[in-house]
Amino acid sequence: MLWACFHFPALPLHAVFGTQATAAQPCALYEGPRQRPIIAYANEAAQARGVRAGLVLATARALCAELDARRRESDAERQALHLLATWAYRFSGQVSRSEPDTLWLEVGASLTLFKGWPALQHQLHAELRALGFDTYRLGVAPVAAAARVLALSYGQIALRQRDAMLTALNQAPIALAGLPAQTVAPLQGMGFRTLRDIFALPRVELTRRMGPDGVRHLDVLRGQTAEALTLYQPPDRFSRRIELDALVDSWQPLLFPLRRLVHELALYLHVRDSGVQRFELRLEHENHATTRVPIGLVSVQREAPALYEFCRGRLERAEIPAEVSAIALVADDLPPFRPGHRDLFEPARSEGLDWPALTERLRSRLGDEALQGLACVADHRPERAWRFTPLAAQPAGGARKPRPAKAAVVDPADLPSRQPAASRPLWLLTQPIPLRQPPAQILSGPERIESGWWDGADARRDYYVVRCANGQRAWAFLPAGEDGGWMLHGWFA
Repeated sequence: MLWACFHFPALPLHAVFGTQATAAQPCALYEGPRQRPIIAYANEAAQARGVRAGLVLATARALCAELDARRRESDAERQALHLLATWAYRFSGQVSRSEPDTLWLEVGASLTLFKGWPALQHQLHAELRALGFDTYRLGVAPVAAAARVLALSYGQIALRQRDAMLTALNQAPIALAGLPAQTVAPLQGMGFRTLRDIFALPRVELTRRMGPDGVRHLDVLRGQTAEALTLYQPPDRFSRRIELDALVDSWQPLLFPLRRLVHELALYLHVRDSGVQRFELRLEHENHATTRVPIGLVSVQREAPALYEFCRGRLERAEIPAEVSAIALVADDLPPFRPGHRDLFEPARSEGLDWPALTERLRSRLGDEALQGLACVADHRPERAWRFTPLAAQPAGGARKPRPAKAAVVDPADLPSRQPAASRPLWLLTQPIPLRQPPAQILSGPERIESGWWDGADARRDYYVVRCANGQRAWAFLPAGEDGGWMLHGWFA
């Protein structure tokens, strides 16, 4: 096995400040009681001005007047680490995390798929940078615990052989070995600085100085004792919440956190190899009930740009009754994603949207009621053989095409000739109207349709395809058994 350990020293800052954590603006997180808050993390810009962990907040503000200090948020840190674990699950089936800032993934089984470690490392770095986590330490070793020590000690190192791992561990400082602080301090007081000094001690003496737990930890580092890691499993539902820094009363300021939520949803869907068709936006208020914005799609989607456009269109049309304090996105129904198949030699397409994408965009902009579909009805009367249907009512697994009802064609016995059933016109009138002039020529027919005796709208008609005096083809009928009273019901193209 080969474990890659990512240590994100700025993850607590990133969880609160986002991309501002690595900007030129001095930022810091504090924790502790309100009477005496203590600096817990500071970015490089703040450290350059003397702000460091352990300082009292008042002292830090005195050193740096423009310091942006906020309280540390443990929930946000867990969500950020959860996002990273979800991302890492794309590359390995064995992912583990350690709060607040460490992530492991087993990459030994993935090297062949990704064409070796250099190519895999390049892809990992590129995607972490796209996620905004471009500041990290990386250690690769056959043992997960050793990979973390190497990451903290060397910054960037990859050792696939056990002997090379042990040599690098000998040079690692004991302060970064993962031992408790109450164990490290006495050892440093006795002159021990590196793990080589500790490894050289007899086991009995080492147990007396460090205790059984400390000795076992050293055995795990060297691979002499098996280590137990809690593996990550993606949850069955997606739920993500972002608390806003200030109250907002319009939809425009919500677009930035919305984009972040949708991006995380798309990443989660790619990891699970699934899609989403129904989910919900929740706008939380301080003194008002939560506003729920349901979003239903015609087809299963999972790409972030498309999902963002749908959510933005619904958010623009939503009524916001009070100031918003937080926004959340919840998706419980996650059907399998089946990408559309295209021809191998499909001709080059223009920049226009696909029909499903255009449909979704129109629904998000205009509303569900503004766009409807057509469905067949089991009725032989042409004017009642179809109806409008809402597009959102189609099943998640992909809409099934309605099966057209077969027309009841009855050939009367008293007709001298038997004609094949005529094709239906492209333009069907809502209601039949009288034909102004008798047809110049009968092209085909008759086709008798008898139906509706059970609902009081009995219809007994003989349909013909006729040519009018102006040369246009029409679909017209006569009352059954009669020779006059032509009624026009449709036009052919």
